[in-house]
Amino acid sequence: MRNLTLAVLCAVIAICLCHGDSDNSVSAPDSHSSEDFFVKRDTASSFVKRLKRNANYSPQQLESLREVCEVNLACEHMAETAGILAAYQQYYGPIPF
Repeated sequence: MRNLTLAVLCAVIAICLCHGDSDNSVSAPDSHSSEDFFVKRDTASSFVKRLKRNANYSPQQLESLREVCEVNLACEHMAETAGILAAYQQYYGPIPF
């Protein structure tokens, strides 16, 4: 649920920034290039691999791992950057299911 909220918030910010740029485009040159809107292939593939790994677990199982990991701030931070499965295994050992 947090991921969905974060995605919606990022989309709203992106729309606001794009809308703000269009108002000033008459006086300022366009400094955006098409490279600003694309992700490098290795970054995208690592994200897709992480999604595939998470697909093996039900949303309830992943949520229970998140609840355990929320208690430890270091685990919660690692879960946001590396994924919940990697963070749980790093701080609590093998996944129990």
